[in-house]
Amino acid sequence: MARLAKLAKLDLYKKHHAEYVTPKEPVFVVVGPAQYLSITGHGAPGGRLFQDHVAALYSVAFTLKMAEKFSGHDYRVCHLEGQWWAEDCSGFGSDEEADSRSHEARDFRSHQAEDWQWRLLIRVPTFVHQKQLDAAIRAILAKGKTTLAGQVKLETLTEGRCVQMLHVGPYAAEKQDVERMQATAESQGLHLRGPHHEIYLSDPRRVPAERLRTILRYPVE
Repeated sequence: MARLAKLAKLDLYKKHHAEYVTPKEPVFVVVGPAQYLSITGHGAPGGRLFQDHVAALYSVAFTLKMAEKFSGHDYRVCHLEGQWWAEDCSGFGSDEEADSRSHEARDFRSHQAEDWQWRLLIRVPTFVHQKQLDAAIRAILAKGKTTLAGQVKLETLTEGRCVQMLHVGPYAAEKQDVERMQATAESQGLHLRGPHHEIYLSDPRRVPAERLRTILRYPVE
């Protein structure tokens, strides 16, 4: 029994359940420091460049997971996440000028999709270190797979207090829910400081757009 317990698969969503609540109304959550594999880029989602970055991130995530499993640290590969912004709205709440502008003006959706900036993320346990990541990337490159794997980084994000809710439906229909999140924050004397954060609970290749489940999150201050 002790051996089985030692090999139990770590599920970060269950371990940090309070950070991944999915109500259909905005709520406040506190998100502690979290370690992620990340890769950044820009352009419209769904395009070839975007999909290639997603594939590279997953390639590293699963290569790393299998290596850790063989070393006795098994864990579930987490959902894909993404942070989104545009060049003139990346610093939400960073200064008085930014604070004085409306959320609409600072919303990345007010820009052409080709100008969107994004950081794709997959959360990993804290026992994953740079040494393991480097080994995983070398293994992928040695097999002649995607060279984008070399752009994957290991970083820690600390979002702190956030407003969060579950969006059900197409990604393009998120605006109304974001406005509800903004109103909830403002009712408590807070404002959204971004960037816009999405946690993808559904695979758009397999789930109809009207049934997609996505956690929306904004840090607030």
